[in-house]
Amino acid sequence: MSTAQRTIPKAISSHFDSASLGKQRDFLPLKGTDHVEFYVGNARQAAHFYRTAFGMSLVAYAGPETGQRDRASYVVQQGKIRFVLTTPLSSDHPIAEHIHRHGDAVRVVALWVDDARSAWQETTSRGAVSAGEPNVLTDEHGEVVVSSIHTYGDTIHTFVEREKYGGPFMPGYRSINSDPIARPTGLIHIDHMVGNVGWHEMDKWVNFYTHVMGFSLYQHFDDKDISTEYSALMSKVMTNANGFVKFPINEPAVGKRRSQVEEYLDYFPGPGVQHIAMATNDILHTVNKLHEQGVEFLRVPHTYYTELQDRVGKIDEPIEELEELGILVDRDDEGYMLQIFTRPVEDRPTLFFEIIQRHGSRSFGKGNFKALFEALEREQQARGNL
Repeated sequence: MSTAQRTIPKAISSHFDSASLGKQRDFLPLKGTDHVEFYVGNARQAAHFYRTAFGMSLVAYAGPETGQRDRASYVVQQGKIRFVLTTPLSSDHPIAEHIHRHGDAVRVVALWVDDARSAWQETTSRGAVSAGEPNVLTDEHGEVVVSSIHTYGDTIHTFVEREKYGGPFMPGYRSINSDPIARPTGLIHIDHMVGNVGWHEMDKWVNFYTHVMGFSLYQHFDDKDISTEYSALMSKVMTNANGFVKFPINEPAVGKRRSQVEEYLDYFPGPGVQHIAMATNDILHTVNKLHEQGVEFLRVPHTYYTELQDRVGKIDEPIEELEELGILVDRDDEGYMLQIFTRPVEDRPTLFFEIIQRHGSRSFGKGNFKALFEALEREQQARGNL
């Protein structure tokens, strides 16, 4: 039985009513994303990349020098975005098996809660498979309580309760007081994280987030919204009750050729985190800095910008600067948003990042889907995978 099949609770219904869900008690109150942990082949080098390219600062470390004998972990941070980069210290470690299968990849999406014990009890009682019972971690700075559950593929959610902790990250980590290598770029927080799941698996995981975690359906895009001449996908955006955490879930749809979700599933292989969207208050500044620091982005043709003003109306940013950087724009009833997507940050065409700035809009760039997909298809074609 596959991991994806194993971690879908059997009791979950195939149907849910999001309107009635909103009236129910929020049994899993979330304060936001606590951190994202990547399992990587060389955490020291990965940390250097995120510091020099994305501008994150090294703030904490755990390894043999701190009493952690089986792995090394580097914590990098910018604004409220916190990545943990972990590598095993032996080839037979379970983390090494994860890296062998998936390459450098997201393993843990950690969620900040007031009560990690309650979060674990509420979710496992609703059918979640436990990945770690509540555990109290302590040091001279206080205590952190953590617990974990499985979600799609080999991804897990860890609930982190840190109200009684004043240390750098977690017990067992030592603080890094300053980072002369970091080159900040203006990133402030995680806007959303996207998961790719297999054929006909999207609704199963929508139901998981609905019934197990108390999320509701925020937006829905079908293959008519997200398609080109050659490929398509379907996506449903799930959000928790206060809107602090949003998880779009993608699945492939039938097209003439292989979509970017199919390519991901082949190379990862299996379900996993496809991209992380990081917010900024000044996308022109942020993307300029990221360009200077070597981050590579997808590009769209000139015709996208000749038609932009008619499609989105007046915006504050000069269109010629947006075109120069390759930034996309979309508008909804509440305002507009700007976004741009990196190329995959590893040799496998799997994980990438989105940079996003919102001017009132709470959408996900539906008007940009066609241009984005065509840009992705050009990349796929160059790799021989379209």
